[in-house]
Amino acid sequence: RNEMVELAKKGYLKKNHFSSGRVPAAKGFRFYIKHLMKQKEMSTVDEVSYKNSVWDERKEAHRLLSQATKVLSQKTGLLSLVTTNLGDVYYSGMANLLNEPEFLDLDLSRSLFGRLDEVTFWEKILNDMFLLEDEIYYMLGEEDFHDSAFDCCASVFGEFESPKIKGIIGVIGPKRMSYDDVIPQVRYFSGLLSEIVKEQAL
Repeated sequence: RNEMVELAKKGYLKKNHFSSGRVPAAKGFRFYIKHLMKQKEMSTVDEVSYKNSVWDERKEAHRLLSQATKVLSQKTGLLSLVTTNLGDVYYSGMANLLNEPEFLDLDLSRSLFGRLDEVTFWEKILNDMFLLEDEIYYMLGEEDFHDSAFDCCASVFGEFESPKIKGIIGVIGPKRMSYDDVIPQVRYFSGLLSEIVKEQAL
């Protein structure tokens, strides 16, 4: 019990309600993901599959990024999103979220789907991410989304950049998503997009 109190004082645990037990706060989730969780290795077959799935669209940025969101949502079974410093927002896989019990809550779904078209919201996320040294950026619950409607949500983003364009690609889903599986895919795909946009001078 003393350990739980200490973890709560340090911001790793929180209470959603006065009478409820403690649950991991965003800081606790982030510590687990970065320091305790063992990530899965992507196979060469999976890497080749990702590359082949976007290769035909590599010469035109709009088509490349639009296809990238479709592929990532199909591979992860989550909602995928790309946003760029040019004000573009692409997303795919809204139906995937409706398979998750959390998103059967109409208020949550309405809030999230409404946010998808708020360019200024994603521009702030993009700017925040490029200020950090981390190659992967996490948003976990209401503390990171700054909206209580999003407390059961999480997102994982990676960055891509060329001299002309910079952006983030990632997924949004329930906070209980399989981070060990999702993070390697986001990391690989964001790295692949960086290679492509640099090589093609997009």
